[in-house]
Amino acid sequence: MKIYIWYIIVVVLMSAGCSKMDEPVITSTDKKAIFSSEEGLKAYSISFYDILPTATNQAIVEQSLVDYGATNGIGSFSQLNSYSENNSSGWSWSVLRNINYFIVNNTDPVISESVRNNYTGIARFFRAWFYFDMVKRFGDVPWVDHPLDPSEKDILYGPRDSRELVMEKVYEDLMFATQNITSTKDAQQSTLVTKWVAYAFASRVALFEGTFRKYHKLDLATSAETWLKRSEDAAAEVMQKSGKSLNNNYRQLFTSDVPPVSETLLAIASSATLGIKHEANWRWASETYGTSLNLIRPFVCTYLQKDGTPYTGRVGWQYQDFYEEFQNRDGRLNASLRYPGYTREGILTLPVLNGYARLGYQPIKLSVDATLGDSRSESTHAVQLVRLGEVLLNYAEAKAEQGTLTDQDWTKTIGALRARAGITGGLTTKPTVADSYLKNTYFPNISDPVILEIRRERAIELLFEGFRFDDLRRWKCGELLKMSWEGMYIPGINQPLDVDHNGKHDVIYYTDDTGLAAALALSNNSNPYKVKVSTDLKANIIQVHPAGNGTGYYLAWYTNNDSKKVWGPKQYLYPIPVGAINLNPQIKQNPGWEKGATNDGN
Repeated sequence: MKIYIWYIIVVVLMSAGCSKMDEPVITSTDKKAIFSSEEGLKAYSISFYDILPTATNQAIVEQSLVDYGATNGIGSFSQLNSYSENNSSGWSWSVLRNINYFIVNNTDPVISESVRNNYTGIARFFRAWFYFDMVKRFGDVPWVDHPLDPSEKDILYGPRDSRELVMEKVYEDLMFATQNITSTKDAQQSTLVTKWVAYAFASRVALFEGTFRKYHKLDLATSAETWLKRSEDAAAEVMQKSGKSLNNNYRQLFTSDVPPVSETLLAIASSATLGIKHEANWRWASETYGTSLNLIRPFVCTYLQKDGTPYTGRVGWQYQDFYEEFQNRDGRLNASLRYPGYTREGILTLPVLNGYARLGYQPIKLSVDATLGDSRSESTHAVQLVRLGEVLLNYAEAKAEQGTLTDQDWTKTIGALRARAGITGGLTTKPTVADSYLKNTYFPNISDPVILEIRRERAIELLFEGFRFDDLRRWKCGELLKMSWEGMYIPGINQPLDVDHNGKHDVIYYTDDTGLAAALALSNNSNPYKVKVSTDLKANIIQVHPAGNGTGYYLAWYTNNDSKKVWGPKQYLYPIPVGAINLNPQIKQNPGWEKGATNDGN
């Protein structure tokens, strides 16, 4: 027990501080209590995990900064003149000091070098995690590898270090972690960092950096190709040596209290017994939380058919309703959205069309089918942070971007992921023809059919897991955040609709009380969903616009806000908060954000 008391004391002392880089030097009254035993090192290392997202306030809950979904409003970062250096955030360094303090002081020879290096490797993994987030957000940042002393004014009040220097240090940290972390299996339900977590994360970091440098044409000392090869190599280590394999049940990955160890590398665990719960079901299943993410139909249309061909190759796909568009599709569509025939606790359950599912598509991927927790924080299922599915995608993309992906590579990565989803065609050979719908709707500048399909696969496989904004930034595709929010096709308005084709009217989309009364008179359901809509695309309620076939409509949402959505070159980085620049004039603002400039689309 004493060691954990000391752990608490040291963590409080070492991590307390402000967001500035000039925190006062604080030393433990007895460092030896921590650094002279493996138990002390292990206890201290637990504090590093605070860097990771929690299951409630999680980075993986994607809301406004994605192109494939709609919410109640536009996030300030992509809304006209709503973001500047004056309301920017994230320039915080206290967690780094805690990590650096450990690394510098983990030198006691009473502990074997291999044990010390194991825990230093864990610390350096988390330092890499911290700096990767900082570089993604701000670009150049100061590199600090030890607890700063007030006398080190050249660092405290110095300029930012280059992206090249910082990312090379990040890679050094990750390689040290991969070579020195001794644990290859986590008995704690995949919640602790292992050697394979470090390799997997290295593949993520290197893929981001390689493609960012490629598509943003950054002329830095370390080439994009070098970073892509690093991603390939790190992913290959996991694929070949970790013993991990794809879990047969995709949905189970996101609904099980104990994450499936076959595929999971790192997860956030909860416990009803310990009272550690989160709000995923409340967020994703109940309109009382406030409308969370709705998918838009253009993205739903990217899910392949079961035979591996594009859905948009179907005759009349433009005018298929909710039931029809879910038939014979990639199994991840049903595993991610409420589908025709979906049940909860034995009860047929449609999307909440008049409260949550404004566009017709309600997510289920990160919530469970049980109703407990729909109105409060009672969820206990695990949340994925790092898993083999992502590693396979990293490997495939890194090789495709280098032009070295083979049919064999395709089979064991994209083919394997699609096979799990119930797709039967195109599993063993790379595509040779670009899908025109995917290209024209999302990636008009990409002609390589392999890269297009990998991007399709990445969006679908990692849906809602927190990757999309980073992907759009590294591919230089931020303009996609300006897409209109168009929803499902409906055959008509002011009439009862049987959206799941089970013989019972489910919903009435109506424009006025007269239309509602007339539709109710024709309905075989006394209490269908009733959703008021407007044909005026400037209205602040759900809108409908003609589908082009003479009778049907598409749902739409906040079309009147399209002119307020902005994206410009400067938005690939965030502005440095003005407070940081005022404290240290050597910190220069990111281009385009100078002197309080806002996100004006330029």
